[in-house]
Amino acid sequence: MTVVSIYAIFANDEEEARIGQAMVEERLAACINILGPVRSIYRWQGKIEEAQEVAALFKSTDAAADRLIARIAELHSYDVPCVESWPIDKVLRVYADWVEESVGPGPDIV
Repeated sequence: MTVVSIYAIFANDEEEARIGQAMVEERLAACINILGPVRSIYRWQGKIEEAQEVAALFKSTDAAADRLIARIAELHSYDVPCVESWPIDKVLRVYADWVEESVGPGPDIV
């Protein structure tokens, strides 16, 4: 398996923590790194908008990335959430092993 990072933006800390907790509980992500507030400037429905949002990185596997992205989008408050996969070129093997063991069916699940 290949380790990936999934970058996502959320409306606020509560949404970020709620979705992050769910993704770890559902074993779609090994962990979430909450990066904190970001200032976003973007075009939405023909106007330039500005917002304070929060960013996060989810650690997962390439095999689970599509399911993780879809699940984040399903739980997200935005109509068009930013959720994107970043491939990892190099990673400490013991860390990759931990991510791979933490994502997908647990050892007690057949």
